[in-house]
Amino acid sequence: MSILGAGGGISLPMGDDVQVVEAVLTITNIASERLRAVLAEEAGDDLVLIISTLSGGCSGHLYDMQVTERPDDSGFQHLDIEGIQVSVHNRDSARLNGIEIDYVDTLMGGGFKINNPNADRGCGCGKSFG
Repeated sequence: MSILGAGGGISLPMGDDVQVVEAVLTITNIASERLRAVLAEEAGDDLVLIISTLSGGCSGHLYDMQVTERPDDSGFQHLDIEGIQVSVHNRDSARLNGIEIDYVDTLMGGGFKINNPNADRGCGCGKSFG
């Protein structure tokens, strides 16, 4: 179940040299509440939030967040952020290290927003970065 954007799933590396870092992520209180509600709605005991990036968007990369079963792949970093299980693929670790997951509620609707200190450019929708 994708909970951010219309991502088509997790993309695999294309043979590029990948810098792997130990990813550190934070989740705001309101985003934590919303994520716990999403996880509670899904059926399954070993569910995690997978955060990844996809090529595309007007700035080069798109964020993708999905609730799914914990991947067995050793290429993932598994984090426990305030009791929320999060998995980040090693190929995305440098791009996603230091992000803050937030939830914004506006008159036009609400949704998850990622604040990324690594992004040198972004677009107005907040789902694409470069």
